[in-house]
Amino acid sequence: MYASFSRLLALCLVLSLSACHLLEMPNNNSSNNSSSGSATATASAYIERFKPIAIAEMKRTGVPASIKMAQAILESGYGRSELAKKANNHFGIKCGSGWTGKTYQLRSKNACFRAYSSAEESFRQHSDFLRNGSRYAELFKLKTTDYKGWAKGLRKAGYATSSSYPSKLIELIERYRLHQYDQ
Repeated sequence: MYASFSRLLALCLVLSLSACHLLEMPNNNSSNNSSSGSATATASAYIERFKPIAIAEMKRTGVPASIKMAQAILESGYGRSELAKKANNHFGIKCGSGWTGKTYQLRSKNACFRAYSSAEESFRQHSDFLRNGSRYAELFKLKTTDYKGWAKGLRKAGYATSSSYPSKLIELIERYRLHQYDQ
């Protein structure tokens, strides 16, 4: 009986380790090598989930769907960042002095970020943030198909401080062919 119990215990251990391996998610580093199968699957699922709202927002406000998707992917790590999971903030938009909505304190950055009731609300608010922000007005003179101009313009207008921000957006847009949604 002891031998049977030992074999059963060993089998349970093997099965649980196998199940843990199968459930592993890629890490939350947005600089993941997306050529791995799990990262590609994560990207595809994220894009499929949010491309309808990105396209609708492009039609509503003029923010290119490709730019919106690339920013969301980059800023939220395909929706896996703490900010995306706990505050539905897929764009890293901080509270700012005029924000009166819900907030989320991200301790790792010691900053206040906007919190939304859903990811879709985050996508809509991102469009309004750009559309209503005077520093982004020049972007709306560009065509929605000019994703390179938009990527460079966002950096120039101060959306991000990193000098590599435009090239990261452009790389994501071209890797996942996000520009096809700008038509």
